Amino acid sequence: MKKIEIKKDFVIPDCGLFIIAGPCVIESEEHTLFIAEELKKISITLSIPLIFKASFDKANRLSIKSYRGPGLDEGLRILKKVKDETGLPILSDVHEVYQVEKAKEVLDVIQIPAFLCRQTDLLVEVAKTGKPINIKKGQFMAPWNMNSIVEKALSQGNDKIIITERGTTFGYNNLVVDMRSIPIMKEFGFPVVIDATHSVQIPGGAGERSGGDSRFAVYIAKAGVAVGADGVFLEVHENPEKALSDGPNSLPLSRIPSLLRELLSIYSVVQGGKH
Repeated sequence: MKKIEIKKDFVIPDCGLFIIAGPCVIESEEHTLFIAEELKKISITLSIPLIFKASFDKANRLSIKSYRGPGLDEGLRILKKVKDETGLPILSDVHEVYQVEKAKEVLDVIQIPAFLCRQTDLLVEVAKTGKPINIKKGQFMAPWNMNSIVEKALSQGNDKIIITERGTTFGYNNLVVDMRSIPIMKEFGFPVVIDATHSVQIPGGAGERSGGDSRFAVYIAKAGVAVGADGVFLEVHENPEKALSDGPNSLPLSRIPSLLRELLSIYSVVQGGKH
């Protein structure tokens, strides 16, 4: 498997199981720093490497009335502050080519949203930065077809690629996770992540916004690690019912330590007790 350096002491897959976690969207500077600091404490306590994730703009919200975030400039300012104060590597998603130039100055990992994974110009521009890329598999994509998406990044000489499974469209307002996708996509030679919280999303299921059932996120996380996922993606909020985006599928902050302990145990078994 290709080794990807996130930081000097954080190299995938040498680091063992890693986590991508944070709130769906930047709600405020204070809130983002709070979640990041709490996640860092958990990361240190459990000795599990963590990439902090929050979106500066949720450009794909269903309703025009939905909260999108602070935007590119303010969002990157807040994420830089999180990076400077916590030392955590930072991940966020870009939706348009013009955002990449500024984003690369702050982000350690640039994410391609699932809906945009086939957008060649966006993927190529991100690949040109030379930064690690997290490509989320589109809800409409077969896992074996993600190889063509990987080739777009490789065409620019960037092989710092992570692929994330986040569920597949299953009729209207529903997703299903086919765990076969993880070993299939690992055959491409790059780390694969299971996005446990977006996989329980119910797109448009709450009328003008998405619903979800976070009860099942823990099971998907465990199943993903059991079949070989190298990392787990979790959207986290201290009070999901009050989250400004993706609350129904987010996990409460209080649940994260026990879940990560369980995931580390599963990962250790899968790795033959190496971790």
